[in-house]
Amino acid sequence: MSKIKVLIVDDEKLIRKGLKIILSSYDDLEIIGDVADGYEALEFCKSNYVDVVLMDIRMKLCDGVLGTRLIKEFNPSISVLILTTFNDDKYIKDAMNFGASGYLLKDSSDEILYEGIRSSFTGNITLDKNIISKVISHNNSNSSIDVKTEYMLSDKEINIIKLISKGLSNKEISSELFLSEGTIKNNITNILNKLNLRDRTQIAIFAFKNNIAE
Repeated sequence: MSKIKVLIVDDEKLIRKGLKIILSSYDDLEIIGDVADGYEALEFCKSNYVDVVLMDIRMKLCDGVLGTRLIKEFNPSISVLILTTFNDDKYIKDAMNFGASGYLLKDSSDEILYEGIRSSFTGNITLDKNIISKVISHNNSNSSIDVKTEYMLSDKEINIIKLISKGLSNKEISSELFLSEGTIKNNITNILNKLNLRDRTQIAIFAFKNNIAE
């Protein structure tokens, strides 16, 4: 069985050590390294095959925001999962804009960390719903009807956006809406074009900002 290759990035050695011990207990994860900041993470990714970077957001020399940007510019196929606290609102928004596949709280359970890594690896979005209202502003009063009209979205596209914001994969959305995966992929491409967005993460953020998410 091919294992998911994970790089841990945190400027506190004890935290890196603890995460390594926890995550190494899962048979399908391989912790291939641990480094202290975003610059070191980039250099590691340049010389090693990495699937998922588990990245602290607050680090002195090169924080998780810049680290995410550098890694995604080097290799967009590497998933970056951010570890954060309740007080990192702006950091999280910036990291997501640079291509992070999601964020989890630092005090998340072992199982949530594990599932978050697996979800990021498969291309899904990992958003901790306990703090999502702090991260994405709800001051926008647009209703889904207004958004549908403004961006010329079909009912089917609105439903797909809702399901993406819940973290569902294409296969799961296909099952939910009784449509083929190919149809779902085509619709997601149309949604990205209509909204002028880059990826599923940005679709999820769009959904929360515009009160489409359930």
